[in-house]
Amino acid sequence: MFDLGWTELMVIGVVALIVVGPKDLPGMFRTVGQFVGKAKGMARDFSRAMNDAADEAGVSDVQKTIKAATRPLNTAMDEVKKSTDSFTKQTMESGKPKLDPARQEKADKIAQKSAEVATARKAEEAKAAEAAAKPAAKPAAAKKPAAKVATAPAKPAAKPAKKPTSTAATKAASKTTAKAKDKA
Repeated sequence: MFDLGWTELMVIGVVALIVVGPKDLPGMFRTVGQFVGKAKGMARDFSRAMNDAADEAGVSDVQKTIKAATRPLNTAMDEVKKSTDSFTKQTMESGKPKLDPARQEKADKIAQKSAEVATARKAEEAKAAEAAAKPAAKPAAAKKPAAKVATAPAKPAAKPAKKPTSTAATKAASKTTAKAKDKA
């Protein structure tokens, strides 16, 4: 309303000090403060009365209509949302249709089997996670015995108790004996 800066307020204060005098200055400021408080209260009452009159006259309804006209897409989407909400409520109130006993039994078996499969899958995933974590820890442990083997005297390779029955087992046995000979 009034655009007074600090410099204008200081000039007004100096003039008031000269005109009114130092004795009556606090009383004058008190009176001016009361007057400003009354003026603010009257302005607040006036704006409240104007808002009430506007509400009674239906200005808020006109304002909503104008906003709806300026945003037709949002208004249309609001109507669609209202209709889908009411449809959802109607269908949810009716509930699920009940199955005949034979079909209900099959549905229960399917639900039970899917729960078992899900449990088994989670167990396999847990085992896989554990297996992935263990090899990361084993190489560090494997390095320590390797250092001990290098300092220990070589031992002769142990002979297999049974003859290998497959070619893969034969190759594996020959590799272990070759490694033992190389270390010796």
